[in-house]
Order: sequence, then C-alpha cells, then structure tokens
Amino acid sequence: MTEQLKVDDKTRRNQRELRVGTVVAKSGDKSIRVQYDYIVRHPKYGKYLRRRTTLCTHDGQNQAGVGDLVEVMSCRRMSKTKCWVLKRVVRTAK
Repeated sequence: MTEQLKVDDKTRRNQRELRVGTVVAKSGDKSIRVQYDYIVRHPKYGKYLRRRTTLCTHDGQNQAGVGDLVEVMSCRRMSKTKCWVLKRVVRTAK
C-alpha cells in the first residue's frame, strides 16, 4: 500500500503545466515568445473576456518559427523571464 502511494505522489509531482499557443517572435538563438489566448468570466458582470499571455520559451533546437502552433511545458527557471520549454510543434505556419 505504501509503495502505491509513493508512485502516485511521484507521478503527480512530475506533471507539468502545458500550454498551446502561437509563436509571435523569435528573439535570439534558442528563444521564442509564445502567445496563448484564454477566456475568463468577469466576477461581477458575468461577461466573458478574452485575455492573452506571452511566454518566454526555450527552443533548444531552433525548430519553431513565427506563426507556428506549439505546445510548451513549464520547467525550471532558465533566466529572469524564461521558465517554459518547447515540447513539440503542433502545426507549422504556411
């Protein structure tokens, strides 16, 4: 029973946040900026609002280009602003 709990704790700890977004800038070697959109509900009025966030992402193999749809995963902090890493390119831009 205790072994099962240890395995469950470890797999839960290794799960990372995933986001799917669009590459909006290729800023230097091995770095991209990914923008992802989401919808939140206004707490008082109930209207749905569109929001966006730009993530500084590490692209170790320089495989993503501007306009690509990519999946990024959270990781340890690599610099002051970069704490996401490119997981895969979902769809390339035309």
